[in-house]
Amino acid sequence: MPVYNEEKTIDQIIELVLAQKPVSELIIVEDCSKDGTWAKLQAWKDRDPRIRLFKHEVNQGKGAALRTGLSKATSPYVLIQDADMEYDPTEYFVLLGPLLQDRADVVFGSRFAGGAHRVLYYWHSVGNRLLTTLSNMCTNLGLTDMETCYKVFRLDVIKQISIQENRFGFEPEITAKVAKLGVRIFEVPISYYGRTYAEGKKIGWKDGFSAIRCILKYSLFE
Repeated sequence: MPVYNEEKTIDQIIELVLAQKPVSELIIVEDCSKDGTWAKLQAWKDRDPRIRLFKHEVNQGKGAALRTGLSKATSPYVLIQDADMEYDPTEYFVLLGPLLQDRADVVFGSRFAGGAHRVLYYWHSVGNRLLTTLSNMCTNLGLTDMETCYKVFRLDVIKQISIQENRFGFEPEITAKVAKLGVRIFEVPISYYGRTYAEGKKIGWKDGFSAIRCILKYSLFE
């Protein structure tokens, strides 16, 4: 769980994650927040032995936080969870299903495959679909939601991948690198409760251009 400036939601999301039966460890990487997030996390440190807490002394971005967290993972399956309550931890069994049935090595949770979702920005949805289409053209995958947070990996698969991107470029980078491994990839529908910018949403138009760069770089040139 990468965390940056989420003092309003961090307690609620931790409680929800820990309430899910499949969770054997919760690795939290605090990316040098400027609000009261770190103080709240400190209060959790000794409340549950499954929590493993790490902190960046300088803000580096979501990709960097995931790089730190994934390097610490020990459980057989690794799931990425944002701290902003946009994604629902009660759907972990939906995401884990293809892995537990040994039908998949990586599972993407798709916001555009029929799950309930909050209706927000039209141009964001257009941008997401365009980026997914470009990614699919370069990787020859048939995903409906490349930019989704909910990605689940077998530990031995994710350990084969070296993450380079520090910000939201992680999503197209990891998708391209998973595609090159030739592993079994599944996609399942998930719910999505998106935030507005007033509510704390962080990703912006500059990240869209960065995603295009990452799609081309990691799919075609690396």
